[in-house]
Amino acid sequence: MNEKLFKKAEEAEKRKLAAEVTEDFQNRRAARRELENKWRINLNFLSGKQFTGINAAGEIGEEEPAFFWQSRNVFNHVLPVYDARLCKLAKIRPTMSVRAATDDNSDIKTAELTSKILNATCARIDEDKLISSATAFSEATGTAFYEVGWNPDEGREVGFDENGSSLKEGDAYVQVVSPFEIFPDSLSNENIEDCDSIIRARIVKTSRIREIYGVNVQEDEALYTASSQERIAERGLVTLIERYEKPCDEYPKGRIVSVAGGELLSVEEFPYENGGEGKRTYPFIKQVANGLPGCFFGTGVIERLIPVQRAYNAVKNRKTEFLNRISMGVLAVEDGSADVDALIEDGLQPGKIIVYRQGSRPPEMMEAEKLPPDFEKEEEKLLDEFSLLGGVNEVSKDYKSTLGVTSAKGLQLLLEQEDERLLVSAENIRRAVRETAKHIIRLFRQFTVMPRLMRVAGEGGMAEIVYFSKSDFTSDDVIFETENELSFSPSQRRSSIFDLVSSGLLIGQDGKIDENVRNKLLQLLGFSNVGGTTSLKAINVKRAQEENVCADSEELIAEPYDDHQTHIDEHIRFLVGREYVKSKNGDRIKEKILKHIEMHKSLLSSVSDNEEEKTGL
Repeated sequence: MNEKLFKKAEEAEKRKLAAEVTEDFQNRRAARRELENKWRINLNFLSGKQFTGINAAGEIGEEEPAFFWQSRNVFNHVLPVYDARLCKLAKIRPTMSVRAATDDNSDIKTAELTSKILNATCARIDEDKLISSATAFSEATGTAFYEVGWNPDEGREVGFDENGSSLKEGDAYVQVVSPFEIFPDSLSNENIEDCDSIIRARIVKTSRIREIYGVNVQEDEALYTASSQERIAERGLVTLIERYEKPCDEYPKGRIVSVAGGELLSVEEFPYENGGEGKRTYPFIKQVANGLPGCFFGTGVIERLIPVQRAYNAVKNRKTEFLNRISMGVLAVEDGSADVDALIEDGLQPGKIIVYRQGSRPPEMMEAEKLPPDFEKEEEKLLDEFSLLGGVNEVSKDYKSTLGVTSAKGLQLLLEQEDERLLVSAENIRRAVRETAKHIIRLFRQFTVMPRLMRVAGEGGMAEIVYFSKSDFTSDDVIFETENELSFSPSQRRSSIFDLVSSGLLIGQDGKIDENVRNKLLQLLGFSNVGGTTSLKAINVKRAQEENVCADSEELIAEPYDDHQTHIDEHIRFLVGREYVKSKNGDRIKEKILKHIEMHKSLLSSVSDNEEEKTGL
């Protein structure tokens, strides 16, 4: 009896929690309805549906013309501005690396390894495509989100569980989340971390709910697409509500409550240690076009352009109507003197015979007025406002912007000034990408249970297989190797590199530029594939590093074909950095490497003697 009562109480608690989460979602959606309507109008204007607005009921509807004869053509200048901004922001594809936790040689090496793993993961998930998709959302609505998580079904197979199912290494994933799916607990929280809870609500199939959670739920009766108020015709759909509650005293690891169709699906802890210092936080990263103080969601360019676009459509349509009056004319007819219905139906076609009542005045054309110059002036002003508010201005197409500028340097200055107007949006993209990279590194650190292999880009862009474990992720301090692409144009970067080379600052003691520095310069110039195979010095450095790592378990042999000086320098760097102290056999490793250095010095000395003998001959 007590067990039955306990089950009833548990079921009652589940129903209560499901109802509470559902009501919370409805309240948040109602509080954000006005903002959502603005986003939908933005998307309507972008697609050319520019005679829509919010009616008295607070819903989006078609605006009716004042008169049936009014012209309602759309002259879409929002889309070209939107496309121009996306083209300029497409340059934002930062190259990232990881800064070492300390200046210790081992930390520097693990930071280099982490950078390779990060860049390989970004290439696998097609980060460029993700950034483009998120930027398209943020430019249209003002905000976009990335979700960073871990998929245990990806990667190589490593074994089987007790049920015989395959176990895999897992891998990180990143997906773009529409702002229509994210509901913060307060619209006045500027950052995701400021929210006590965040709801993600999306439309899924009821069959998918049954497959994942094993629960049968009722489909929703009214579901709407993200871009309009049109009802979805497909059946068997339901809104999946996931409420992420930030870690607190009651829930130290946070809580995710999933509800669909009024049924409680699951209650779980935050699965990822994706915050700083191993903390658990939201898996979402926000990207805004332009932030607003005291607002969770940002604002996009389309919202600024809508009033100008409405005014431009009105001017162009009134101008069209005026020209129609001039070309077709306005006919004055005395009441009862002619068949007005026939004139309305046929107009004044060539050769038409007009019959009018005897003794009355015949129909006559009213005197046509000239097109007022105010139409042209207003149209030009509105076109200028598109450039001003949109933040872009095609210098190559707009003769007024280049008027009086004849030098290439002057034109370049105009282009740079245009790019500077997009710097805020560009920095917001870079900030979101960097935070996404940090989450990826932290997930690898959490879920790399056993040592694993990964194919990465090595020296000179050549493919390389790396072997890593959890302990190799000592730092998640992601930095950008390049400046903001809009503040530092490719021509400026090339000019700076050439000036740096010409100054002689990169020349070594042998009077030449180091091979690694040369490859890095080629990469910055955009010619990373030029240079062919990996340099011989880089191979010797890598082999010497491997010898340092294997000194405790293997015999170290100096081969005659080694670059002895490079090996000696790398081994001494290892000893000076005192990395061997970390091993329990540190003294033994030090002794073996010292003997190995003497072997290289002996071989180097014999090579030098042979060269002196040949020179003497």
